[in-house]
Amino acid sequence: MGRAAVAGLRLTWRAARAGTVLLLVIAALGGAAVPVAAWLGKLLIDEIARGRAADERLAVGLALGAALVGSGAAVLTYVGTYVGVRVQRSVNLHVEDELNRSVNDLVGLRNFENPVFHDRLRLAAQGAQSAPSVLTELSIELVRKVLTIAGFVGALLAVWPLMGVLLVVAAVPAFLAQLAMSKRHAATVETMMNTVRRQFYYRSLITESQAAKEIRLFGLGDLFRARSREALASSSGAELAVRRRNLVVESGFSVLNAAVAAIGTAVVVASAVRGTVSIGDVSLFIAAVASLQGAFTSLIMQFGQVTESLKLFRHFVDLIGGEPDLVDGTVEAPPLRQGIELRDVWFRYDESSPWVLRGVTCTIPAGTAVGLVGVNGAGKSTLVKLLCRMYDPVRGSIHWDGTDLRELSAATVRRRTAAVFQDFMNYDLTAAENIGVGDLPGLADQARIERAAGVAEIDEKIRSLPQGYQTLLSQSFVDFAAFAAGAGSSGVNFSGGQWQRLAIARSLMRADADFMIMDEPSSGLDADAEHQLGTTLRTLRAGRTSLLISHRLNALRDADRIVVLAGGVVAEHGSHDELMVADGEYARLFRLQASSYQDERVALP
Repeated sequence: MGRAAVAGLRLTWRAARAGTVLLLVIAALGGAAVPVAAWLGKLLIDEIARGRAADERLAVGLALGAALVGSGAAVLTYVGTYVGVRVQRSVNLHVEDELNRSVNDLVGLRNFENPVFHDRLRLAAQGAQSAPSVLTELSIELVRKVLTIAGFVGALLAVWPLMGVLLVVAAVPAFLAQLAMSKRHAATVETMMNTVRRQFYYRSLITESQAAKEIRLFGLGDLFRARSREALASSSGAELAVRRRNLVVESGFSVLNAAVAAIGTAVVVASAVRGTVSIGDVSLFIAAVASLQGAFTSLIMQFGQVTESLKLFRHFVDLIGGEPDLVDGTVEAPPLRQGIELRDVWFRYDESSPWVLRGVTCTIPAGTAVGLVGVNGAGKSTLVKLLCRMYDPVRGSIHWDGTDLRELSAATVRRRTAAVFQDFMNYDLTAAENIGVGDLPGLADQARIERAAGVAEIDEKIRSLPQGYQTLLSQSFVDFAAFAAGAGSSGVNFSGGQWQRLAIARSLMRADADFMIMDEPSSGLDADAEHQLGTTLRTLRAGRTSLLISHRLNALRDADRIVVLAGGVVAEHGSHDELMVADGEYARLFRLQASSYQDERVALP
């Protein structure tokens, strides 16, 4: 926990040095002002109690001094609040950027496809949002409260030294109990995080547009609402149980503190009646006891909050300083001249999962178009992830012009690769941005964007939109450009096939890529569009290194070579004609598909 505390303080210092120093100065002045004001009040009461013998000038001066100190402390409180908000804002921006940078720096996909990582990520975000600010507040409060405590302890030493000792002794068990309670609450938060994420998931299904059609068609709203309520009840119930236990303990210590204060006050009042202490001493004593108990209680609560926050903040510290999910290479990937070779590649997602690939060996020669065939679950998309170096093989190796991909910089391999993934993204961005992100240096190059859209047969559709290429392709956010032009405030949404063409255009932004991967690029297209795209892709692939994955085997007929995956291994390979002659799995699948287009009446079961 010490490492997390140091990291939190360093983070705050880097994010807002001037503000942090100013807060410490304000805290010191504010902390000293409280006992000074109380002492001036004591002197004023004692002076007034002298009656006619009192020094009027001194009494007025003491009153003005107490008022000045009090008003100054009030102004410092407001200034401190403002500065604190600014420091908090700077820290939040810094934390958010650090968290995003750390996640973005993950080279591979292993963490993103692991639910435990998503629990840790949410805990890291939660801890990062609270720990630095809570830690800073504690540091500042520590300065303020130490000065306040020191001032009032000095005052108590002048009236009743034993009371100061009793207050400190009474605070120790409360402090230890608060630490234990905070650790217990943090452990509950960690334990319930998966349930909390599940509740957020069910809520997003109900409230967001992606699932709205199916939820209404199948009447799923009540089901997901009930599951959301159940998950929320489970997580909040666990937290409530911890809070209930804490309430009993905190109430017990409050009663103890009240008893100590009552006994002390009774003794001091009795002493005043006997004339052994002054009325001013009584007022100072009461103020000191109340302030000391308040200071101790506040510090104990804040120490508890810090303990809880630091326990969660460890996830942030571990995340930004953790081991990489994939050890990146240092050699820049050269232009592809020879080809890509897979040598006895074995892969599974973790040790408890079955093997997806079981010794795949094949070659994608430079300048050739290779088709990849296999039933669902054969490992085709997994192979694509390996070729893009999102994962490394568990056994075997993949070579780029003879160099193991592990030795090459993943970023340079990916820069030389263009891909349309089967599960491509629909970004809530403008049409131009949705295409331009395929090659960031060309994000502002409108001519390139329009050229890619034209090749993907989506240019005409985009030009027909209210704002053309600047139209927001989302109905989740307000399209301010459209609103300003009087075309409404909502963006537009594409059909599945139109989104697929947009994804193809995105990949075509890297028209000079050494290696093209097309994973089911026409699955969402109609027959005309598929035919047009097939013609376009054949032109693009001519003389280029490419891998085309498709369940529509007719789209692979012109491939230089076709590889058939079955059971995690290469079952057969060759040209279309060679595989048809071999009469194996490829021929069976091809004939099965062809039969569905023949003019026959098939009796359905």
